Amino acid sequence: MSDASLEVFDRRESEVRGYIRSFPVVFDRARGSVLTTADGRDYLDFFAGAGTLNYGHNNPLFTRALIDYLERDGIIHGLDMATSAKKAFIEAFEQYVLAPRGLDYKLQFTGPTGANAVEAALKIARQATGRTNIVAFTNGFHGLSLGAVATTGNAKYRQAAGVSLGDVTRLPFDGYLGDGFDTLDLFEKMLHDTGSGLDLPAGVIVEAVQGEGGINVASIPWLQRLRAITEEHGILLILDEIQSGIGRTGAFFAFEAAGIVPDVVTVSKSISASGLPMALVLLKPEVDVWKPGAHTGTFRGNNLAFVSARAALENYWADSAFTDGVDERSAQLRAALDEIVAAHPELGLTTRGRGLMYGLVCDGDTSLAGRVSAEAFQRGLVIETSGAFDEVLKFLPALTITADELDRGLAIVRESLDAVLAA
Repeated sequence: MSDASLEVFDRRESEVRGYIRSFPVVFDRARGSVLTTADGRDYLDFFAGAGTLNYGHNNPLFTRALIDYLERDGIIHGLDMATSAKKAFIEAFEQYVLAPRGLDYKLQFTGPTGANAVEAALKIARQATGRTNIVAFTNGFHGLSLGAVATTGNAKYRQAAGVSLGDVTRLPFDGYLGDGFDTLDLFEKMLHDTGSGLDLPAGVIVEAVQGEGGINVASIPWLQRLRAITEEHGILLILDEIQSGIGRTGAFFAFEAAGIVPDVVTVSKSISASGLPMALVLLKPEVDVWKPGAHTGTFRGNNLAFVSARAALENYWADSAFTDGVDERSAQLRAALDEIVAAHPELGLTTRGRGLMYGLVCDGDTSLAGRVSAEAFQRGLVIETSGAFDEVLKFLPALTITADELDRGLAIVRESLDAVLAA
């Protein structure tokens, strides 16, 4: 059987498998922004592990650090015991993330997935306030374990839970009702009206930029008003930075643009830098009311991830050179997407996003994004879709992508769109 055959996956892997259906090849190697299949074909990557590989595949800075750590028999598994790798990561996080931003957070190392970080955030909000209700927003995505999926909007994921999903009130995200409507008017009205049926929430969970929901960008005034409302009513504000953080929108955190300080922040995906599983929750000290061991997990101490995460902080966040580069590539991406929109006025396309997290929105024909994605894959580009109807072509390249690679990928998108329209 050829290494490139998918037969064993069809025969043995669960029907739950997803991305393999959109990208049906056997990938074997990767470096930077290029994936290579078992039979030697190269693909440009505009997917970046759904935002897990902000620094690219097999970044040599992290590979070297990991090899050195392994060769000296560094601790691999340590639960939540103290290790030199964890100590060095915490110190680097203080130096390169917290201190420059004037942030005072405790670090909770949860199980290694974003969903587990969200579970912990919801639990601590309820413990700290003594209340149970959580406010989440339309088209939000926060994970698929039961607590997290209760705050997730997409019907497909919610129905898969198989049980009722309670203690969450869904409210409209910024822009959900169109221009001219501030959706927080409804939230504020309901909080002040004892007949609204809204139980005073323990917390509000929100993404500054919704990724899976369709690259919906919360405006700075909207986020600032949400922070003010939650402070007025003693509600904890939880920012889900799992996909939009770690430089994805330019700054380390997507919420930084609004100048707000959340009570709780969930972090995962690219925090390990190397693609190794890692997640953490940032807590204001007064919110950290956990009893020892109250939220535990066998793999909450991924020391290899601490090693690569520390290397990323030291190499990419010591000055502004990295974020300056992200800003340059962002301007390049936005200009190219605007050109595509202008070239096809009959399609009613729009663009939205920040940093290197952008969407080409195909509301007029919700199947168009998926068809372009499939055509682009045939031409050597991995790019996914998002949104309630998969109507958004989602641009999520590595933050380390070169200008030439970005141009080549965008050329494939243009060619693919033309081919789909011609067909």
